[in-house]
Amino acid sequence: MVQAQIQQIASPAKQRSERRIAVRLPLKVRGRDSRGVAFEEDTSSENLCRGGAAFITRFDVAIGSDLEIRIPHGHYASRRHEADFATQGRVVHVAAASGPGEHYIGVHFTGPRFQRVFRSESAA
Repeated sequence: MVQAQIQQIASPAKQRSERRIAVRLPLKVRGRDSRGVAFEEDTSSENLCRGGAAFITRFDVAIGSDLEIRIPHGHYASRRHEADFATQGRVVHVAAASGPGEHYIGVHFTGPRFQRVFRSESAA
């Protein structure tokens, strides 16, 4: 089982069809942790593309878990009355983050794709 998880952790970069852009946007993430306990957390993206995102969470989330993800419109919208971006995602990558008790999570959007394009913060 551990070897299967290691393979899943190592393979998403090979499967990714879009380049992720390093951009920090606030995220509201809702789901269930690996014990089945419901959680909701405010965090921010580490990187993002139309089909997925990566972020840091303090919750232990298992590969294959389904999450709800929301990005408030004020942080990406070009029009005043544009709605928040809301989608569903499946966890495809889990790794230890630099902080104690933190996890680096990669999510593939299974709901609507993100339609905005950003320039990488590292290019700014």
